[in-house]
Amino acid sequence: MSAPARPADGPLRIVIADDQASVREGLVLLLDGLPDIEVVGAAADGQQALDLVAAQQPDAILLDLHMPVLDGIGATRRLAAEHPGVAIVILTTYADDISVLHALQAGARSYLTKDADRTDIARALQAAAGGLAVLGPQVHAALLAAAAPAMGAAAGPSGPEPAAVAPPPDGLTQREAEILGLIARGLTNPEIAARLFLSNHTIKTHISRIFAKTGSRDRAAAIGYAHRHHLG
Repeated sequence: MSAPARPADGPLRIVIADDQASVREGLVLLLDGLPDIEVVGAAADGQQALDLVAAQQPDAILLDLHMPVLDGIGATRRLAAEHPGVAIVILTTYADDISVLHALQAGARSYLTKDADRTDIARALQAAAGGLAVLGPQVHAALLAAAAPAMGAAAGPSGPEPAAVAPPPDGLTQREAEILGLIARGLTNPEIAARLFLSNHTIKTHISRIFAKTGSRDRAAAIGYAHRHHLG
């Protein structure tokens, strides 16, 4: 089922998922009071989040990582696969590099910590829904700190060390990078859909997000991007 078209001047429709009732209810009050955001549901675990997204078809979801039944990473992975048009923004207390990388690789578009204020959260949701990736200051710091030892080792006299597999560039998810690689190899949308066992609509949604994240105006530009970043 495709998401209903969002009116150009309508509010951003979001779902909030957090297992702590006080946090969840506080976020609902904070964000639903903004004129450009409408909270259409609140979930206490990852499975409830999936059910709400399926029922409400929001523009974005604000998702905690550590939840019962289905955790944030598992929920992110399923949301990205089943509802690729819904922007996923992680809001959690955890800013370590492993949590960040796992969330981004699973399909999250943005990642904030819970010390972010209402304005920062609202901006991240709006940006993510528009196809942009947003990382909070602590998240940036964690990723830079994690990358520093590897960069130092690569520049050392003993020669480069084997590098860890980096996430795709510009906030692309692993699925989007895979689809971009198939585009670069000349596959059509129906061929990509058949190979990945996805619908044509889902492939089109992924490609729209790929174009937005890579700044590509058309398929040719996306192919050039894929070659420059060794994705094809």
